[in-house]
Parts: sequence; C-alpha cells; structure tokens
Amino acid sequence: QVQFVESGGGLVQPGGSLRLACAASGSIFRFVAMGWYRQAPGKQRALVAWILSGGSTYYADSVKGRFTISRDNAKNTVYLQMNNLSPEDTAVYYCNTYTDPRPWGQGTQVTVSS
Repeated sequence: QVQFVESGGGLVQPGGSLRLACAASGSIFRFVAMGWYRQAPGKQRALVAWILSGGSTYYADSVKGRFTISRDNAKNTVYLQMNNLSPEDTAVYYCNTYTDPRPWGQGTQVTVSS
C-alpha cells in the first residue's frame, strides 16, 4: 500500500517562497508519474503540477513560472518549490500519483497572508 507524507507548509507573506516535500512509501514510486494537488477552502482539489517518471514536468496555468516540481527517485520523494506566492495559493497541498490516485495523505497547509 502506497502512502504519502507531505511536509514543508506554513505561513508566508505574499511574494515569499516555500518548498514542499512528499515522501512516498512503496517500490513503485520511481515508475509512476507524480502530481502535486491543492484544495482551497470551499473548492475542489485541483492538480497544479506533475512530473513523469522520466522527469518531464507540467504545470497548471495558475502556477506556471512560479512553481517547480522535481523528484528524487533514490529518496522516493517529490518536491514543489513555490516562489512569488500570492494569497490565491492558500490551500492544503497534497501529492499523489498523476493517474489512478492512491489513498490521500494528510496534506500540508500553505497560508499566504500579510
């Protein structure tokens, strides 16, 4: 059973940066595409960035140019570097496989506020 543990969230001022990490258990990690998702209050969970097993990356328009997704297969970890944060980025952030999602982790809260 694959499990995800997200970390790195917190309170940051507009324009600030955070780096999220997601540690995944299970041996399949290096073979699957991984995604970062977020769920803002009152909204559905949405995909913001994903990375294929070979390293190609893709982004939602709302975060393109500000967020960078990366992965370390040796550590079974996927990262999300978030720069130039705005209040609209406030949400709980989750990682999961890009297709056929596994059970969700607890997520990590990101709050952007002055």
